[in-house]
Amino acid sequence: MNRSQLEHIIRAAAGNADAADIVVIGSQAILASFPDAPEELLASVEADVFPRDQPRDSILIDGAIGERSLFHETFGYYAHGVDETTATLPQGWRERLVPIHNENTRGATGWCLEAHDLAVSKLIAGRAKDISFLAALFRHGLAQPELVRERLKQTVLASDELRNIANDRLSSLSG
Repeated sequence: MNRSQLEHIIRAAAGNADAADIVVIGSQAILASFPDAPEELLASVEADVFPRDQPRDSILIDGAIGERSLFHETFGYYAHGVDETTATLPQGWRERLVPIHNENTRGATGWCLEAHDLAVSKLIAGRAKDISFLAALFRHGLAQPELVRERLKQTVLASDELRNIANDRLSSLSG
């Protein structure tokens, strides 16, 4: 997915949910901070989104422009309606959201995770695709491991074991 495709999703999600503000929490949130992000960070054809003021209305987005929808079939990318509990994020993430607001979003604003907050969510999720994404993020200098480590400390986790696993993942990625 590229930046204009994400802007299209923001515009369509806002229209379908009758919302002015859409939060983007998946990997494609990187496009707010880095509109010309390296190709390997843009492999996903979905954007994880929800209306900022009415997260439960993400079901409207999922139904209208989600996977296997006419939107998906027409454009080759889609929105996945989620909510703010889908990703595990550091405290203060809402204050660091990066806006996308331009003529292509037609009055809507996409509020995208800042790169280091996104990295924390990927560390916690820990799937193979998340680890590959993180490796690319660090390799291209789009996130700093020490700041990710600090943000991880600000993240409420279910257990110390999960924190240790995330720290080990970060250490293996950052040397």
